Amino acid sequence: MTAFSPARTAATARRVLRQLRHDPRTIALLLIVPCLLLALLSWVFQDSPQVFDRIGAPLLGFFPFTVMFLVTSVATLRERSSGTLERLLSMPLGKLDLLLGYALAFGALAVVQAGIATGLAVGLLGLDIAGSVWALLLVAVLNAVLGTSIGLFTSAFARTEFQAVQFLPAVILPQLLLCGLFAPRGRMPSVLGAVSDVLPLSYAVDAMAQVAARTSLGGDFARDVAVIAGCIVAALALGAATLRRRTP
Repeated sequence: MTAFSPARTAATARRVLRQLRHDPRTIALLLIVPCLLLALLSWVFQDSPQVFDRIGAPLLGFFPFTVMFLVTSVATLRERSSGTLERLLSMPLGKLDLLLGYALAFGALAVVQAGIATGLAVGLLGLDIAGSVWALLLVAVLNAVLGTSIGLFTSAFARTEFQAVQFLPAVILPQLLLCGLFAPRGRMPSVLGAVSDVLPLSYAVDAMAQVAARTSLGGDFARDVAVIAGCIVAALALGAATLRRRTP
């Protein structure tokens, strides 16, 4: 097994960023689509700003999470099906180097994406939050990186780009329905509540809701952030364990 190398990880991240630089449609999907969705949401609730304030912060984390999941899973599968991963892994490049390189590259885009979306929501769309904008930005970035890491993991189970897209309703939509955005988690049937307790998006929504509603953030917020970070690490580790060189 090839030992982990920060230099090889950084080289992988630079390669991915160079490729993305020549793909304006992907960049537009990553940076513009979440902002357009937030603007549309604000427009829908222009006569009910209190509703936008209640759901705007959680969706500020959900939109980047979903977009990063979709782009990362498809991009990784494309490199595997084209034989690029096989050529890369035949070199002194470990699976963890590769996945961390992807995570760094898309994580850098996630910071830009979350910064633009947060600035738009708070500055232009008038999203009213009680907590710190920096705390809101932190959770938004973590959500985007979480979507990246889960996308890297799930791409190992798809053989075509169409199958990778099909993981969106299978992996993302159940989390959206059970995260507490539509109904309080404590009022769900016990089975659904138990499932909700192990889904990472539930903690992301809780963290966003706390930033929106509280001026001071305590142990619950720190716990939610720690759970999100732990899920990122777990997804990357599982992705390294299941990564295949080629699609059969």
